[in-house]
Amino acid sequence: MIPFLNFKDLNQPYKKEIIDEIKNFIDSGYYILGERVEKFEKEFASYCGAKYAIGVGNGLDALTLIFRAYKELGVMRVGDEVIVPANTYIASILSVTENNLIPVPVEPDINTYNINPDLLEENITEKTKAIMIVHLYGQVAYSKKIEEIAKKYNLKIIEDSAQAHGAEYQGKKTGNLGDASGFSFYPSKPLGALGDAGGVTTSDKSLEEMIRALRNYGSVEKYHNLYKGVNTRLDELQAAVLLVKLKHLDEDNGKRRTIAMKYLDGIKNEQLVLPNAKEEKTHVWHLFVIRTKNREKFAKHLKEQGVGTLIHYPIAPHKQPAYKEWNSNSYPVTEDIHETVISLPLHQALTDENVESVIQACNLY
Repeated sequence: MIPFLNFKDLNQPYKKEIIDEIKNFIDSGYYILGERVEKFEKEFASYCGAKYAIGVGNGLDALTLIFRAYKELGVMRVGDEVIVPANTYIASILSVTENNLIPVPVEPDINTYNINPDLLEENITEKTKAIMIVHLYGQVAYSKKIEEIAKKYNLKIIEDSAQAHGAEYQGKKTGNLGDASGFSFYPSKPLGALGDAGGVTTSDKSLEEMIRALRNYGSVEKYHNLYKGVNTRLDELQAAVLLVKLKHLDEDNGKRRTIAMKYLDGIKNEQLVLPNAKEEKTHVWHLFVIRTKNREKFAKHLKEQGVGTLIHYPIAPHKQPAYKEWNSNSYPVTEDIHETVISLPLHQALTDENVESVIQACNLY
């Protein structure tokens, strides 16, 4: 059986390096906001091309703190609107509503699954303060048109880069395309920790200082609390792991791109709609997501062929009980995506034989 993902296999190549780093971490006796977090923040900011990176507890906290910081800085206020992709994972939207801001869902481009730039202006009002772009499945959502619209209406561009570490647009990496970016380092991500972890990148000094304070009880100086902050700090242990894996990120992204190209070249089945990647470096293939009309039947077939699958994501945000006020809304493109998508195994630990087996299983359907 080829599982959809095996964390043990994913981390095996770095096991010795990680264990050595963990030993050094234990011996250091410094376990919270120490030199490893500081070093990772500097190296990850440099990798992304941003001036600053702030390590936090997880990806949702990263996005939530961006909006919270903008509120504290007076850039946004309760009741302001944020344009979001209608078909994103719910965490993107949770970060907006957690700050008492209003998400305005916008349909995606069916070819890329990312927010459709042609639909942005019709959704902008006098209350709109930001556009959240989600680099879904690992493909860059940023475009020149989005940049121009943001400038025209004086809007912030917030990147949800949870799935796109290392993806590029015209030579610039995610995390350095908008005004601020939230990253998840969940174990399955292109850059994954061994538990929950997240980070924010930005080149805005005032935003960086605010987020840095908010993540640590609203404090810059110990026991002096300027804001009603939270406790969401990147753990020293996870920072140690991320420092090891950051060195291998570009190589791992290259391996996933190679596998994705094999899938795109080898899968020949008219019942399957394959993903559409415009340029090689704009996609890091966190997920290889296809569409098919009867995905339950397809998933059963692949299981019988010894191939695991997963659905990202079966229920659209506007259909979730958490947002019951939206349940009657209609977003047909989003609904079609959520009803037909299914993900094939794609990660750097797959062997050539694994990849060929997945292709054959798809072609036999």
